[in-house]
Amino acid sequence: MLRFFREVFVPPYEWREVFYQCYLVGYKSTFLISLTAFIMGVVLTIQSRPSMAAFGAISLIPGMVSVSVIREIGPVITAIICCGKVGSRMGAELGSMRVTEQIDAMEVSAINPFRYLVVTRTVATTLMIPLLTIIADIVAFLGAWLAMNIHDTSTLRHFFQAAISHLGFLDIFPAVIKTFFFGFVIGIIGCFKGFRARRGTESVGLAANSAVVASSIAVFIIDMLAAQITDLL
Repeated sequence: MLRFFREVFVPPYEWREVFYQCYLVGYKSTFLISLTAFIMGVVLTIQSRPSMAAFGAISLIPGMVSVSVIREIGPVITAIICCGKVGSRMGAELGSMRVTEQIDAMEVSAINPFRYLVVTRTVATTLMIPLLTIIADIVAFLGAWLAMNIHDTSTLRHFFQAAISHLGFLDIFPAVIKTFFFGFVIGIIGCFKGFRARRGTESVGLAANSAVVASSIAVFIIDMLAAQITDLL
């Protein structure tokens, strides 16, 4: 992490590789994130409706869904999916490059492999995870609206207005900030596990597996700390 912050601001910048990694992390993950978020919104609405109906609080479902999705479910589920999809890819990719001595060849060729491989991937995950979270939140709202219309009738505009009206600054701001930390730890841990892989093909699988496990635990720890800090505010 310290080496990342030492080299991320020092030219030359690998913009082409950063954009390519953003494409792999962001665009290639959009469908999976959207599908998961849509199902999440549908299930959350369907399962919460009986309890809300028992108290005559059907009109509060949009607010409940918005607060749950924005503050917790959207960022965490998006990060966990990216741990499995993105973190494992980085661990396996860099691990195979280490095993096949491609990283050593880059060093011999006077190319900084850390800047080209680690910095670019970590910057991409740090920038793309927040955007994927925003997409997931919007799609989850859409799924919740469709699920609500199974038993009730609500226009999309009315549903979104009711959902947004229940959100405050302390609901949105901490949720956005912690997604940047989620993206950073996913990228840095995935690259670390791959970059430090041992010799042998078995280490590639171990690097990918440990990258998923370690980044998932880091996401939950950051989420816990963010919840404590938000509660103090």
